[in-house]
Amino acid sequence: MRLILLGPPGAGKGTQAKILVEAYGIPQLSTGDILRAAIAAKTPLGLEAKAIVDRGDLVSNEIVNGIVSERLDADDCKPGFILDGFPRTIAQAEALGGMLKDKGLVLDAVIEIKADADELVRRVIQRGKESGGARADDNEEVLRKRLDVYQEQTAPLVAFYAEKGLLRPVDGMEPVDAVTAAIKAALAN
Repeated sequence: MRLILLGPPGAGKGTQAKILVEAYGIPQLSTGDILRAAIAAKTPLGLEAKAIVDRGDLVSNEIVNGIVSERLDADDCKPGFILDGFPRTIAQAEALGGMLKDKGLVLDAVIEIKADADELVRRVIQRGKESGGARADDNEEVLRKRLDVYQEQTAPLVAFYAEKGLLRPVDGMEPVDAVTAAIKAALAN
């Protein structure tokens, strides 16, 4: 099973990815984790990315796409994978489509975890209070900025994947178990 998890920051993608990893026995591929692993392994793309990160610049789509492509070739991805945090833009989605086609693979579904922005802010503020503000992004200003970036750059992927018949929306405002059940039901169809 090859999946993409989409949804705004705080919608529960990471939580659901961990549950789905256990349920389906496939790895969660987070671009941040993949990038850090490529840098640590000193792969050619990892070394290139390290130089860019060390300068304080953002890693280009070309490098991110290359690192994701290398990761998809790993043995643990043969039965499938869950992409979390990639693609973030239409350009990355198009690159992913080409990458999968070249590998003879297809996506099975794109799960959109829908969530209300104001409720996400309320939840994050509450989490910050309960945890004593342990996370740097547990404040309204940071989250609202991340939500704006999501709307501008990533939300267009909803229509992109809906046109391809891959989109499976679920209500992310439900309790964790209900969201998991909805995702599993969407994947069964």
